Amino acid sequence: MTPPLARELAAALARPAAGATIAGDGLPADRDTGAPVHPAAVLIAVTNRARPGVILTERNAALRRHAGQIAFPGGRIDPGEDVVTAALREAHEEIALPPDRVSLVGAIDPYVTVTGYHVVPVLGVVPPDLPLTPAEAEVADWFEVPLDHLIDPGNQFEREMDWQGARRRYWEIPWQERRIWGATAAMLVNLGRRLRG
Repeated sequence: MTPPLARELAAALARPAAGATIAGDGLPADRDTGAPVHPAAVLIAVTNRARPGVILTERNAALRRHAGQIAFPGGRIDPGEDVVTAALREAHEEIALPPDRVSLVGAIDPYVTVTGYHVVPVLGVVPPDLPLTPAEAEVADWFEVPLDHLIDPGNQFEREMDWQGARRRYWEIPWQERRIWGATAAMLVNLGRRLRG
């Protein structure tokens, strides 16, 4: 049975977004990074509780790329997979989230990263307090942040930095001692604009 929260989220996504969505990392549109584009998917897992939360991961500090960063469970799409299959597989591999416990809502606006990934976020509702276990090789920890905090424009900050000779804009959402930034924060900004539409 589909939880009421999943139906509410699906209805919200069906409305036009409240503001323009962010298509990719803040580089000038004509800047070619030279990086190939890889299809990827992430799972935005919303917990079905009175104050819904979003499950996020902290990547292992020993990883070669994006070490220690906050992210959604997800990764590359394998040959023969669609975005939903990939997002569910990656969430199971990274934090042992059972795919059959996810009530799918749908995909939201894709996002292109400066590192060459075309990421499709898949929104789903999961029961609260699942016994999740991080895969130590990839994930140092997982945690939950209230959805209303993440999508509140008052908690979303646009920043700038120099990166490879260009001025880059990026989004940041602070939560307690953690810093959610970059592609993850931008996808949450997009989600908020869709849900507030």
